Amino acid sequence: MTRKSFTLLKKHGTARRGVFHSLRGDVQSPFFMPIATVGAIKGGVEAHELRGLSFELLLSNTYHLHIRPGEEQVQQFGGLAKFMGWDGPTLTDSGGFQAWSLAKMNQITEEGITFQSHVDGSPVSLTPEGVVEIQHKLGIDVAMVLDECTDYPCTHEVAKASMERSMRWAKRCKDKWTSSGYNTSMDLFGITQGSFYEDLREESAKYLVDLDLPGYAIGGVVVDFARTPEAILPSISYLPKDKPRYLMGVGTPLDILGAVELGVDMFDCVLPTRNGRHGKVYTHSGEVNLNAAKWKDSELPIDDQNDHRISRDYSRGYLRHLFQVNESLGGRLATLHNLSFYGNLMKGIRDSIERNCFESFKAKFIESYSGEVIK
Repeated sequence: MTRKSFTLLKKHGTARRGVFHSLRGDVQSPFFMPIATVGAIKGGVEAHELRGLSFELLLSNTYHLHIRPGEEQVQQFGGLAKFMGWDGPTLTDSGGFQAWSLAKMNQITEEGITFQSHVDGSPVSLTPEGVVEIQHKLGIDVAMVLDECTDYPCTHEVAKASMERSMRWAKRCKDKWTSSGYNTSMDLFGITQGSFYEDLREESAKYLVDLDLPGYAIGGVVVDFARTPEAILPSISYLPKDKPRYLMGVGTPLDILGAVELGVDMFDCVLPTRNGRHGKVYTHSGEVNLNAAKWKDSELPIDDQNDHRISRDYSRGYLRHLFQVNESLGGRLATLHNLSFYGNLMKGIRDSIERNCFESFKAKFIESYSGEVIK
């Protein structure tokens, strides 16, 4: 039996307010994890700045850290958190998503995944046992099992074979996690797969629940955001109520609100940082493209309804100028604003569940938020 990893504090409908108990600190849920792929938040944001934006857990990438600088070097520095100047828990994905995103550079067999390094083309092998070992050496708090993310669309036959391989890999990950004693230093999360086939999602969830892991993720959804509920519902129906539920790679503010309503606790996505670096910011009236000519003379703040000083002190016209002259400060300011927006969204969600008004919070947010890029 695994240790207690989650405390449910409150429910409003199926939306959950709780606490994830990582081995190195509690994390209030629902929560969003900023992505520090190689141990850094893109956009020039320091790890310690994230504390002031209400983030408590960061996500990094096993595959990329294995390539550079290597888990042994990170271990030499005392683990990933210390290496990057972060004082909280960390989570690493397993590299399974890279098997999909770098499909032309890899080969998948029962043993694992063999890549050509995106850096120099050298061979890189990831096995279920190997990714657990790598994540242990990285010194992180939450490790993900190795899985395979299928293309969309794909046939039921292809999805079933892929899902079953992922489940066999999950068992091998757990065996390595427990036999090596790593279960005392980091949690291991399973990942449900099965594309958008309800029977496969159910089978995957039931298999993983039998492994009795500290938490469970829903994978493979990032390939088609629009059909997210079709993957979430069959998985959540069979996942335990006393374990955290993590929807991987999702998403937009509206995606997050919809998934919270279905009972998801954890999120990550590149959008707030990637869009910020390219001049697109999230505001309470929608997503704004600051590169657009209409903002050239605008003295409007980025978002006067967001409580971060950057959101209120800097004009849209100034940020447009920074992007026009390729000044890196523009990307940093926009990224910090976007992260603040996401942090405040999650705080608002948690507060609304506590006050039994999540449905009205969601409706009010959607009413003011267009969800479209304003050009």
